[in-house]
This record gives sequence, C-alpha cells and structure tokens, in this order.
Amino acid sequence: MMETWRKKGGSAWERTKRAPGLACRKMWQVGKDDPRRAIHAVKVGLALTLVSMLYLLEPLFEGIGQNAIWAVMTVVVVLEFTAGATLCKGLNRGLGTIMAGSLAFLIEFVAEETGQVGRAIFIGCAVFVIGAAATYLRFLPYVKKNYDYGVVIFLLTFNLITVSSFRVSNVMKIAHERLITIAIGCGICLFMSLLVFPIWSGQDLHNSTVNKLQGLAKSIEVCVDEYFSDEESDEEDKSCDEDPIYKGYKAVLDSKSIDEALALYASWEPRHSRHCRYPWQQYVKVGAALRRFSYTVVALHGCLQTEIQTPKSCRALFKGPCIRLASEVSGVLMELATSIRNRRHCSPELLADHLHDALQDLNKAVRSQPRLFLGSNCSQASNMLAVAAAQARQEKEREAAATLSSAKTDTSTLREWKKTRSKKELSAAERKVLRPQLSKIAMLTCSLEFCEALPFAAFASLLVETVARLDSVMEEVEELGRVAGFKEYKRDDDDDVVTVKCETPRVDVCLNNLPSHGLD
Repeated sequence: MMETWRKKGGSAWERTKRAPGLACRKMWQVGKDDPRRAIHAVKVGLALTLVSMLYLLEPLFEGIGQNAIWAVMTVVVVLEFTAGATLCKGLNRGLGTIMAGSLAFLIEFVAEETGQVGRAIFIGCAVFVIGAAATYLRFLPYVKKNYDYGVVIFLLTFNLITVSSFRVSNVMKIAHERLITIAIGCGICLFMSLLVFPIWSGQDLHNSTVNKLQGLAKSIEVCVDEYFSDEESDEEDKSCDEDPIYKGYKAVLDSKSIDEALALYASWEPRHSRHCRYPWQQYVKVGAALRRFSYTVVALHGCLQTEIQTPKSCRALFKGPCIRLASEVSGVLMELATSIRNRRHCSPELLADHLHDALQDLNKAVRSQPRLFLGSNCSQASNMLAVAAAQARQEKEREAAATLSSAKTDTSTLREWKKTRSKKELSAAERKVLRPQLSKIAMLTCSLEFCEALPFAAFASLLVETVARLDSVMEEVEELGRVAGFKEYKRDDDDDVVTVKCETPRVDVCLNNLPSHGLD
C-alpha cells in the first residue's frame, strides 16, 4: 500500500515539475502561430493602463469620481481582437447607453407629477413594459444579428437609472458621469483598434477563404495519392492533428460560425483601403459552397479506412485516370484560391476543358474493365453448372438404355444391373444434395469478388461527384468576382498559377481569439 502511494506521489511530482515547461512551450507556440495575438495582448494592457489613469491621477479622479470604474469595464468588454468587432460592440454600447438614458429621463420627468405612490407605480409599470418589449425585440433575426449587445446594454442602463432615481435625488449627475466614462472607455478602445496595429475582420475573412480552398485542394490530392499508393499506410496510428486530409476539410466544416461573425464585423469597418468594400456576405456563400463540396472529401477519406478494400492490382488499372482527375480538381481549387487572393477573375485556360477530358479518361478506363463491375464470374459459374447438369443427364440416359437392352437377354445380368442401378441412384441422390452446396460456394466466391470491386466503384463515383459539386463553388467565386469588381485575368498577373504550393490551412489562426461568434 505504501509502495503504491509512493509511486503515485512520485508521478505527480514529476508532472508538477514538467508543468511550467509545458505551459511556457504552449504559450510560445500560440504566439508563434500568429504574432498578432501577442500584439493584441499588449494593446489590451496599454488600454487598461490608460483608462486606469482616471483613478490614479488626482485631477481626473476629482472630475469623474467613483464612476471611473465604468470606463475600465467598458475597455474590458468592448476591446476585441479585430477592429470590426470592437466597432460593433463599441457603437452598440454607446447607442444603447444614450437611448436608455434619454428614455429614463423622460420617464422620470413624467413620474415626478404623479406623487410618491403614483411615481412608484408608474416606474414599476415602465420597467415592466420596456423590459418586456426590449427582450422581445432580441428575438427578431435582424436585431439579434446586429444589435443584440446594444439591447442588453439598453436594458441594463435603463433599469439602473430609472430604479435608482426613486431613491437618489441627483440622478442626472450620476447618469452624466457614467455616460462620460463610457465614452472615454469606448474612445480608448477605438483608438487602439483603428490606429495601433489594426487587425481587420475583412482581411481575415478574405485570407481564410483562400486558405480553405488551398486546404481542400491538398486534401483531395493527398487522399487520391494515398489510395493508389503501393505502401501500406496505418490509418489507425495516424493522429488527426497530423493528417493533412483531415485538417483540410475540418477547417472548412468548422468555419460556418467564424465566417458569419467575420462577415458581420467586416460590415462595420470603415474604408481603410481600396479593397475593403467587398460584399462580405458573398464570402459566406462561398464558404457554404465549400462546405457542401467538402462532404465528398470526407467520404473519399472514409474510403481509405473501410474494412473491405479493392486489391491493389485492380486499383492499378485506374490509377492514371483517377490521379489525373484529382490533379485537375486540385488545380481548379488552387486557381480559385489564387484569383481571390490576387483579386482577379479566374484563368479561362485552366478552367476550360481539362476536367472534361479527365472525366472522359476515367470513363474509358472503367468501360475497359466491365467484368470487374458486372460480376461476370458469377454468370460463368452458373453457366458451368448448367452445362455440367446437361452432360450428366445425357450420360444417365445412355447408360440406362444400354443396361435395359442387355437385361432382356440375360437374367444374371439383371441382378447386377439392379445392384448397379441402386448404386447410381444413391450417387445421384448424393449429387442432388451436393449440387446446391456447390452452387452456394460458387455464389459466395462470386459475391466476395464483386464486393472487393465495390469499394473502388464508390471511390470513383465520389471522385466524379467532386467534379459535379465543384461547379457550384466556381459559380460562387465568379459571382464574388463580379460583384466585387475583380480585375480581368492577364497572363502577366500570375505566371506561376499551376505551381502554387498548398500549405496547411490555418483558418482558425487568429480567429479563435474571438470571444464569441455572435454579439453577446
């Protein structure tokens, strides 16, 4: 017992000693993945230092008083990772505060004429009506999407001012000081977000769309290469974090809420360059098309992990056409990513007839091997059984005729004929019992061979499905280029379109810092 506790204590002490090093390496890796995270942390610290001067400096404290804490709370809540998110929250907070203060003063002005009891009843009814109405407005889709945080601040400020005015005589002064401190906090946040190393939501959305296209291109290419690879790959030992196929489509499937949040924040951002007035909702549509496309990539990846696999000798018959088709699909995705990154239309040469030619090659390869998919072995086995049965019947008739003719002239041979006949009837009965078993074995062998061909048929059909779904992706990207006014394609703009290398997609880089995918 003591030995067990000693071992547990030793292992716990070892983990405790390793914890600081692991924490430091993890923190370093987070900053190494995206240095903007460290910049944002410094900006938040600097903003909190500036707003704390309202307390630390005596002249500022005497002018504002205890309500300076509202400025600190505003900086903590409003200052976000991107400029668009900060603007969205800051303007919502300011608008909600102003509207709540104005309505609270109006209600206070009316309540003063009703007496003490009537004033309490009037304030209670106003709180009920305004609270219920504002809460109901939060369920409207447009308000929920754009002004949910502002409605929450409106409710909080309205109740604080209205209820406190019943017991406090100088409520006007309190509201004025809170409004000033909130304005100071929002001003510091906007200054830090817009002027000190700004991080734009629109640029993050633009780059994430490019990375998703490149990630899917790499996933398809690696998936097909592994399927036709001669080396045995152990899929169970390979972790998801190290699998480029998994990382490529996972970044796309997990991007819905991030894309919607970035598109919303980008719509709040001011014009800071000639490329910032894009139809950000069109980027969301491109992301939706990519998610529909990525479902086929998930299914292709599943073909690598099925229990029943087509023999490599059969796969080799279709290796060239499948790899060519995957390369064409990957090349189109890379061209779409390049066109979005360079803000130009797609190359008509790369998107012309290459996919159609690759599909025709795969179709010809499949047609050249019909026995693999039509189950010809099964039909051959049944034909062989039928021919054997016919030959057995003919032999039986010949033997019966010969023995009957000899039995008429010789009685001694009659007894031998009866014995032979009984033996032949017994063997015929055995054949009747054995024939269904042989037929079942032949059918089982046929079905096993046919089932080995089915996985490749599924893989080939999914590969063709990627081409069909790629069309919707191309349409959305072309619509994005048309609405955003992308420049026309020129050969001089991008001479190395085909040789662009895919990098591991990092859609979640810099985006995980968003506190939420909504406004609250």
